[in-house]
Amino acid sequence: MSPEKETVLTRILAEGYGPGAWHGPDMKAALTDVPQELALRRPAPGRHNIAEIAVHHAFYVHSVRGRLSGTAIEPFPFEGEDWFQVQLPWSKVQALVADQYELLAGVVSDIAAQRLKSPLGDDEVFQLVLGITCHAAYHAGQLQLIRRLAEA
Repeated sequence: MSPEKETVLTRILAEGYGPGAWHGPDMKAALTDVPQELALRRPAPGRHNIAEIAVHHAFYVHSVRGRLSGTAIEPFPFEGEDWFQVQLPWSKVQALVADQYELLAGVVSDIAAQRLKSPLGDDEVFQLVLGITCHAAYHAGQLQLIRRLAEA
């Protein structure tokens, strides 16, 4: 993978997590300055709260990292997959998301610098990085909506 592709992949990740997406709050911004009470409050009965959405997204960041690396990675901190009931302090949820992104960014950088050989082709690597970024932008929008609803 060329240095240009590393720059593109790194930029794509930044659009989803941060810092500073052009389209509005990225995932990192959407998770910032959320009080614990709001993070755990359900916007309506049976709906996911901010903390659950954040952990759901972190699960997929973890999953993408495993697929990109093609190696066995540590298990996700919660048992199960996709959606989880969150019993952690909000600060630990925020740290989980940040840690998963930092690890993913490292894998992307290692693949691009050819320090790590992905079992996937360049197009598949691009599609996964783009996909997790779209997932981040989608859920960041949900988080912003939940925050606005709480203000009403």
